[in-house]
Amino acid sequence: MFKMVSGLFAGRASLAAMAILFSTQSQIAQAADAIAVDTEDLTPPPDPSRFGRFEQKLADWHVVLGGGAIIVPKYEGSNEFKVMPVPFISATFLDTVRIDPTGANIALYEHWPFELGARLGYDMGRKEDVADHLRGLGDVDMGAVVGAKAAVKFGPAEIFAQLDKTIGGSDGVQGTLGIEVTRPLSQSLIVGAGASVIFADEKYMQAYFGVTPEQSARSGLARYDAGAGLKRADFSISATYMLNRNWMVRGQAGVGILMGDAVDSPVVADKVQPSGMLLVGYRF
Repeated sequence: MFKMVSGLFAGRASLAAMAILFSTQSQIAQAADAIAVDTEDLTPPPDPSRFGRFEQKLADWHVVLGGGAIIVPKYEGSNEFKVMPVPFISATFLDTVRIDPTGANIALYEHWPFELGARLGYDMGRKEDVADHLRGLGDVDMGAVVGAKAAVKFGPAEIFAQLDKTIGGSDGVQGTLGIEVTRPLSQSLIVGAGASVIFADEKYMQAYFGVTPEQSARSGLARYDAGAGLKRADFSISATYMLNRNWMVRGQAGVGILMGDAVDSPVVADKVQPSGMLLVGYRF
């Protein structure tokens, strides 16, 4: 049981939990990550029979179903909030390939204490009709995302760096540096805390925080050029409780603070971006 509980936070949970806490898409990724479990000790021994080999192949897949609710700002920089349901399904093959609603994550190299991985996903962009404050700015289109993550572990702590490139949409790049610490308080309860900073290039910053002359004329917001640099600092705390071998509950609260050119943007109504999440998951 303890090994299964500790696996909740193994490697992949850290980035989604901290780096992009306040976008709806990343909340879903976080939901999948938070209840992904390491069940290596539950895999049955090899069986030479045909049926046994089929069972063995199924055991290589870890499937998690879950759902819950989140409360997040309507957009990054908003002072208004929305509550949304978060249904999801996550499937992991041999702790190497994970597929969830946000895309696919692949473990490329693992040799304690180092890890290197890649991912393929998407950025939902931003619709101007999600908030009155965005009227006239137009939409930021959806785009594909390719990324890589490197991490090193020191006991209960993991320090990581990730780089994501959006193809289409903002056509920008984001980089994240962070640390997460998780500690078991019992065989059923684990608590965690994390902190990270996010950097973005000029294309990303201008797409989400800049205001062109045309956008200014339509929206009434002042013209603004957003340059590359530090975008946001994030902090989070979490708790996961194992109800039994399969069922678990996770709660998380966090706050992001916009920085750099983002905080001075007329698009931003509030630089402080709190959020919360409550999830229930079941592993097959």
